[in-house]
Amino acid sequence: MKHVRPLAVLFLGGILALTSCKKEVKTAAEEIPQSVKDLIYAAGFGTSNIQKVDEGYLVEGDIILTPEYLNNHPQQMLLRAGEEEQYHTTNLVSTNGSRDISVSLSSRLPSSYGAALDVMVSRYNALSLQVSFTRVASGGDIQFVEGHGSYLASSGFPDSRGNPYGTVKVNAQYIGSGNGSSTFNNYLGTIFAHEVGHCIGFRHSDYFNRSISCGGSAVNEGASSVGAIWIDGTPQAPDVDSKSWMLSCISKNQDRPFTNYDKTALNYLY
Repeated sequence: MKHVRPLAVLFLGGILALTSCKKEVKTAAEEIPQSVKDLIYAAGFGTSNIQKVDEGYLVEGDIILTPEYLNNHPQQMLLRAGEEEQYHTTNLVSTNGSRDISVSLSSRLPSSYGAALDVMVSRYNALSLQVSFTRVASGGDIQFVEGHGSYLASSGFPDSRGNPYGTVKVNAQYIGSGNGSSTFNNYLGTIFAHEVGHCIGFRHSDYFNRSISCGGSAVNEGASSVGAIWIDGTPQAPDVDSKSWMLSCISKNQDRPFTNYDKTALNYLY
């Protein structure tokens, strides 16, 4: 049986532990004020399993919505309701023709993760987009840091000033340190590329029905038609890009390099 991991939900292995985790998440969601749920709903995200985190609120398993994003997202857009296409958010990274985004890896994360970060950088840079990525020793525009909680990794969306989201939290406790194999490096590189996809403005390509990549019952994370803008040239229902790097869940050690439709989406935006 294939195990799939939500990119930001723990794969705990034990039924009792998983049940306990779900109960904790439900309790956390119930403690979220209704006024905040209304803002999240209006921004086009589901209001189930919301988690309060330091930066704001964690939704869809690995997306952080900051108070700034919730209070300042535009109220009118040309949008489509969710089908099997690829989507971007309202805010994108401003490029002015080209923009280099620096990325760094915290020393608190396993040093073996550096190879996966290089995989992520090379995958994006191979497309010759208007955004490129450069690895730096510390600091930078996007910092990969140690994370703890009910996720494998998490990130957020660009701000209203056109800057990428600045932090990717990585839960090394559940990902493991790897053994230096290309299989692990490509798997973790896929997770890193996915989170950077959020940082530059991509939503989950199956946000409207997470069962496509996660299995189980259908869950629509985007309750309204706001906040998921269809990207021209990507599949329309009933077709599904079943290997997209922006699907919600990933199998253990799965490698998901950019598909042709992913490249179309990236080139369309950048």
